[in-house]
Amino acid sequence: MSLTQLVRAPFVAALIALATVASSLPTAALAQAAASAPAADAAAPVAAAAVAAGPTISKESVANPYGLEALWRDGDIISRTTLIIMVIMSMASWYVIFTKLFEQSKLMKSAKVASQSFWTAGSIKKGAESLDEASAFRFIAESGLKASDHHEGTMVESIDKHTWIGMSIQRAVDNINSRLQDGLAILATVGSTAPFVGLFGTVWGILHALTSIGTSGQASIDKVAGPVGEALIMTAIGLAVAVPAVMGYNWLIRRNKSAMESVRTFSGDLLNVLLAGKR
Repeated sequence: MSLTQLVRAPFVAALIALATVASSLPTAALAQAAASAPAADAAAPVAAAAVAAGPTISKESVANPYGLEALWRDGDIISRTTLIIMVIMSMASWYVIFTKLFEQSKLMKSAKVASQSFWTAGSIKKGAESLDEASAFRFIAESGLKASDHHEGTMVESIDKHTWIGMSIQRAVDNINSRLQDGLAILATVGSTAPFVGLFGTVWGILHALTSIGTSGQASIDKVAGPVGEALIMTAIGLAVAVPAVMGYNWLIRRNKSAMESVRTFSGDLLNVLLAGKR
């Protein structure tokens, strides 16, 4: 046997084996494989496009489990009580602010009316009658007139007329000042205590966080986020209650000072007129 025949012999044997295996396969299996090949080729671009587009993002809104609603729903009796106290404090402070603003505006308006109509009247009595019945300036004028009318023949006649009328007018002025100061103590109390009430809620929320960590044995975010969020909300509410109360208190104090200046000026002029004997 030549060298060429020795080399060709293995290749001829391999071709004969492949032909034998191909002839043994069922015709239906070959047909199915041939049919599935084009379908796989057609599905390949679709799969590639899906991979390129990336994962589908759901647009469903997720409720916040750590908000104010969750605080009221999941909080205990102490957390809810603290929240209710701060809401009451906020309502009281805003009520005082609006009420005092109305009273101060009314007093300043009465001061303008008194400066225009009272001193142009023929007498103090007529000037007082020209003012509104609820006017603070009419109250001062009537107090001065009453002190002047009932000084003689009474137990206080030993007090000189100047002192007695001055004391009566000063009492009226102090009464008006006291009425203007009513309610400001509430603002001072709210402004000084609301941060500490919020701080109490903060400490209570941190205590819940530590309790959750100790009970579960692990500091996972789901065990800590709720109580810590509750603590931060309490702190924010405490500041939101305290800041308007403090600012409102300082603002009303300044407006009271301005309003009382007009009241004291009117009372001083009234005293001089009464002592001059013009009623």
